[in-house]
Amino acid sequence: MNLLSLFEQGGLLMYPILLCSIIAGVVIIERALVLRKAKTDIGQFMMRLRSVMQRGGVLAGLNFCSKSDAPIAKILKRGLTKYQDGHERVREAIENAGKEEAFQLEHRLGILASVAGIAPLIGFLGTVTGMITAFRSIEQLGGAVNPSLLAGGIWEALLTTAFGLFVGIPAFGFYNYYVTKVGRFVFEMESASEEFLDLVRSGKVEEGAETGKGLGSAEALGDEEFFTKKG
Repeated sequence: MNLLSLFEQGGLLMYPILLCSIIAGVVIIERALVLRKAKTDIGQFMMRLRSVMQRGGVLAGLNFCSKSDAPIAKILKRGLTKYQDGHERVREAIENAGKEEAFQLEHRLGILASVAGIAPLIGFLGTVTGMITAFRSIEQLGGAVNPSLLAGGIWEALLTTAFGLFVGIPAFGFYNYYVTKVGRFVFEMESASEEFLDLVRSGKVEEGAETGKGLGSAEALGDEEFFTKKG
């Protein structure tokens, strides 16, 4: 007996479970691509940014951050655009950008959590309705039921529970995995943001701004090599 025949014997509630599995699969793949794109060595990124800004100032830092699509680069770039408005404005810009990036990383994880909860419940509902049907048949036949026939009806009713758990368990596992990964990303971004604010408050950026206005092609090449290696 193949999987398709089991699916057909499970009844109408197998189709919502199938829909849940498709939704979960799409979200799992989409989040995997997003988190892979967001992955970067934040420690190395901050070391490079510090060096670039001390040599070339705010403009060099903006150019450096513009070369990366990583969330930390977008956050710090937002802060650098407010540099002329003072440290408080820089902090506000970084905090707002951080919330936006955290939201993007957490986006659709709620759908995955819902699938993890709904799919098994649909399976249980299918089993309960199947058992109701089986016992109703026993009542109509006055209790004179072939045990093998009754057993067949019960195992068919249990199919929806099995399929629901088959969808819900992986969805719940991936949800926890992604939540943990996003939490680590957010923590690293917060740490890097504080390090960046310390750099801005130290005044070292302004000291290096004049001497680095004319950064040559060697510095630009170094940036390209850095992002090529990290990408």
